[in-house]
Amino acid sequence: MPNNPLDTSLLDKAIIFAVKAHSGTERRGKGFPYIVHPMEAMEIVATITSDQALLAAAALHDTVEDTDVTIDMLREEFGDRVADLVASESDTFEDGVSEEDSWHSRKQDAIDRLADASREAKIVALGDKLSNMRAIARDYEQKGEDLWNLFHSKDPKDHEWHYRGLAESLRELSGSAAYEEFEMLIDKVFKK
Repeated sequence: MPNNPLDTSLLDKAIIFAVKAHSGTERRGKGFPYIVHPMEAMEIVATITSDQALLAAAALHDTVEDTDVTIDMLREEFGDRVADLVASESDTFEDGVSEEDSWHSRKQDAIDRLADASREAKIVALGDKLSNMRAIARDYEQKGEDLWNLFHSKDPKDHEWHYRGLAESLRELSGSAAYEEFEMLIDKVFKK
């Protein structure tokens, strides 16, 4: 039986854009192409919604943070809705402050921003955060406490604070399989 036709033109364009934007980059400490993470985030979002704009935003969510792409470029290519969803998911960096020194304030800002975000923005964020938490859980199984040396903040208590704060901000999505997996992995890694 053939698949049902579906207009995926926006998503197709976003995937191609994200692949080009992340081309030639590695996921930090993983040894595989960076694009694997946004594609996993998109797949997670697809377990909650078929909304093409949310799927596109998930595919594009790290382009502003980790490439030369700007929100204005996304707005021009994909419209306000996708650009605003990506903006709600992007860390803000302070000029003249290193990523290490700004880590806590950036993460607190993300927690606060998500707490006040729309349900749609929370869905996109959950795709990203669950993908990250899956990677942390896998790496923790293999590397144990050495895992934390891959991060700007080396203290696992900082990461526990961050992920538990994110879970609280995303609690509106509880009941979804993605949210339940997210909470389960946080508890597993941080031993609740």
